[in-house]
Amino acid sequence: MRAALVALLLTSPAAAAPCGGDFGDFLKTMEAEAVASGTPADKAAAFFAGAQQDPRVLKADRSQGVFRKTFLDFSQSLISKQRLSTARQKAESLDDIFTRAEADYGVSRGILLAFWAFETDFGQVQGDFNTRNALLTLAHDCRRPDLFQPQVLAAAQLYAMGDFPLDTTGAWAGEIGMVQMLPKDILERGVDGDGDGLILLKTSQADAILSGARLLQHHGWRANEPWLAEVTLPETFDWSLTGLETERPTEDWQALGVTPRNGPLAPGLSASILLPQGRKGPAFLAYPNYRVLFDWNQSFVYVTTAAYFATRIEGAPPYAAGSPDPALDLDRMKRLQERLTALGHDVGQIDGILGAGTRRAVQTEQARLGLPADGWPTLALLDAL
Repeated sequence: MRAALVALLLTSPAAAAPCGGDFGDFLKTMEAEAVASGTPADKAAAFFAGAQQDPRVLKADRSQGVFRKTFLDFSQSLISKQRLSTARQKAESLDDIFTRAEADYGVSRGILLAFWAFETDFGQVQGDFNTRNALLTLAHDCRRPDLFQPQVLAAAQLYAMGDFPLDTTGAWAGEIGMVQMLPKDILERGVDGDGDGLILLKTSQADAILSGARLLQHHGWRANEPWLAEVTLPETFDWSLTGLETERPTEDWQALGVTPRNGPLAPGLSASILLPQGRKGPAFLAYPNYRVLFDWNQSFVYVTTAAYFATRIEGAPPYAAGSPDPALDLDRMKRLQERLTALGHDVGQIDGILGAGTRRAVQTEQARLGLPADGWPTLALLDAL
């Protein structure tokens, strides 16, 4: 039954219910979409009956201030000795499950443990938002209906298969379970790891870990390859070569004086140099698998912290924090984004978050002004602009 419903969802046209407007009318339209996508009519009616908007969801969607933290602040707030110890204990106690994840999907246990730790503290904090209501609230909202309306249809199909009780709770954005996956990913790539005939990411460690591994494999994770390695760079390094836009073979980086802090660099792979807080902070070599992690979370700071924590779980030493230049406060960061936009750069929203677009623009302007082009916004750059 699951395969047939998944096939129907994949071949049916995407939902196109009008966003905004009367919520009751919206529910009727989405119910009709669910039936057209293969959910039995009685199950669809039961799924949408009594659904409500949740204003807390919209409030959370509009205020994601955590991603304004610097890499050092964010990583030090998430990574503790206790969390590291727990991750290593889980790696041992659930060795059979992680061995299956590595054998079947090629995904390292360090990565899976890092996301499990950050997303739900190993399943202890999975979120208290009613998932059905959260998804419908976001699907009705006009900011990202194209993302969330298909998630509603997937949740309805999971409900029809018995994998989605209506009292399911999770994160405000509709992610479910120990590793926080959206319904469409669960429907298409969920794994029944414990063999009970259900895919329950909230209660089954095997289901959650193996589903997370299969999801990363789907997004392009390459088996038996690293994802991140801390490195040191010479003082004379050309900082304009740093950033995800520049990829070179590891042999080229070594020729430029890039040296690993822990073990050898992986030969034959392309990689980029990451400076999360500029040339005076930690430096990392990011391999192709690092980029796959952005399909799990699109925040540079979050992804880099998770990737780094995964290396720590697998034995890497703590990073060399260095002494980065102070970060700009929120007002100055917004002012910098406004000036970069005025100069023709695409930095996205003026939100004070140092995203990929802002980093690229900062590096370009640093190079133009003769400043060290390391992509880290400083007061000196703001003054120069």
